[in-house]
Amino acid sequence: MVPSPLALLLALGAAATALAEPLRFVDCGSVDGSIQEVNVSPCPTQPCLLHKGTSYSINVTFASKIESQGSKAKVYGEMLRMDVPFPIPEPDGCKSGIQCPIQKGHSYSYLNKLPVKSEYPSIKLIVKWELVDDQEQMLFCWKIPVQITS
Repeated sequence: MVPSPLALLLALGAAATALAEPLRFVDCGSVDGSIQEVNVSPCPTQPCLLHKGTSYSINVTFASKIESQGSKAKVYGEMLRMDVPFPIPEPDGCKSGIQCPIQKGHSYSYLNKLPVKSEYPSIKLIVKWELVDDQEQMLFCWKIPVQITS
């Protein structure tokens, strides 16, 4: 039996939707904001397979509970209960999709890239992503499991 074109379109649509599903994440201390959704693309399943030499898109939707002139991202690889800093191309949240100054009660879409360098070891770890306000308080903090692979 040959599937109809409509059935193929529906199957492709379902597959595309599955790729864009929000991730399950752990909130690790969001104080001055509340996370509504975390997306890492591409990451169709968890743990996210992060291929060396590839850059991944990060999109976090959050609501601010405070006002702040700016924000700064800090990213870590959590291994053996230690936080190892991961460099990202743009740590300034105001240059990453957030309209600054940040207003209390407003929702924001934070957009950034996570480059996975080819010299990183192939390892399973937890990615921890923080965005802090002017007072170094967390607008958001989330963690997801990843596996770095060739």
